Amino acid sequence: MRTSQTFSISFFIRKKKKQPALALLYARITVNGKSLEISLKRTIPVDKWNQSASKLTGNTSESRQINKKIDETKAQLYKTYDSLLKEGLLVTTQTVKARYLGSDQQHYTLTYLINYHKEKMDKVLKYGTMKNYTTTENYLKDYLKAQHHTSDVYLKQIDYQFTLGFESYLRVLPGLQNNGVMKHMERFKKLMRLAEHLDWIEKNPTKRFKLRFDQVDMVYLNKTELEKIKNEEFEKPVLTINRDIFVFACYTGLAYADAKALNKNNLQIGVDGNKWIYTRRSKTNTAVRVPLLAEAERILKRYKTHPKIDGTEKLLPVYSNQKTNQYLKEIAKEVKIKKQLSFHTARHTFATTITLANGVPIETVSKLLGHTKLSTTQIYARVIDSKISNDIDNLREKLNDEKTEMVTDRTFYL
Repeated sequence: MRTSQTFSISFFIRKKKKQPALALLYARITVNGKSLEISLKRTIPVDKWNQSASKLTGNTSESRQINKKIDETKAQLYKTYDSLLKEGLLVTTQTVKARYLGSDQQHYTLTYLINYHKEKMDKVLKYGTMKNYTTTENYLKDYLKAQHHTSDVYLKQIDYQFTLGFESYLRVLPGLQNNGVMKHMERFKKLMRLAEHLDWIEKNPTKRFKLRFDQVDMVYLNKTELEKIKNEEFEKPVLTINRDIFVFACYTGLAYADAKALNKNNLQIGVDGNKWIYTRRSKTNTAVRVPLLAEAERILKRYKTHPKIDGTEKLLPVYSNQKTNQYLKEIAKEVKIKKQLSFHTARHTFATTITLANGVPIETVSKLLGHTKLSTTQIYARVIDSKISNDIDNLREKLNDEKTEMVTDRTFYL
């Protein structure tokens, strides 16, 4: 049936009643002898129209623009016709026109995409990650209202200019530094990539946007600072509790969520007959096995009967992340350490001061931290001056030994 189908395109003009010197430009599509008109929404001078060539005469800027529009329309209509045939759909003048104008397709909006993402990812992504997405989505809605004076926008209307505009909008918000802006842009890019994968958009306008994160100095405690915190006597019991849990993390490398989730089932006897922590990283679900060092074990024993965990399976009375970080700032102030402490500082301290600085191989540290790539752990190795110093001392010693052997060998032959 399709082989006998005919399809043709022609262009014509229709004079304006009140302005006979001007005319509106139309395309006529014909399928199997039946025709339908499509307005190109262009007004042209009647005396310059060449009907036999379906072109505007002359070489003026206006003529070139109109003729270009005619060529583009013709090419797009043929493409539309071919796509309908390829998809096995009924081809009529109405279906060709509807596909060309886009009225046969469902047009998804940014709000629809946001709600779809929430629905599908709510059980997949962690609570904290979803909370971050909600913040980004709220910023997108605020941006639409402030800069575009609307509450929603079709995805096909989002272009590269919209993307750059959103970045500019974020940069003037109070409290947002460059890396914070980049995190929101990263989530926006992921949302638009989802729309692309769902075939809701033909081109992803955020694909060309490059994320530009500033390198941030890693905050960790050196041996002296860690001892200072460990030995400090605090008047407030709440500071002592949070200090102890922080120190526990310094000797286990556990992130906040993993330390908070620890229970008695996570304590196992390892291959060496000693106590180990067997758990999974909340962030990546990667298996983690950490031998329990003496300092960490002492802290667990100290809180065995604490009222907050007594009678439960929990191992430590961990406060909320916000409160914990608030208390850690207070602790840093009391012990006069001029570093911005957070719970994650403990993980950095474990990787640097506790393990790498004491000669633990980087491959082992990577396993203890639950990293899936060694390159992630190598970031810690770069910040250990003492490790570099020890490695160079070992190199010097080795080179001196080789030099001594060469002198000895030369003496023997003499």
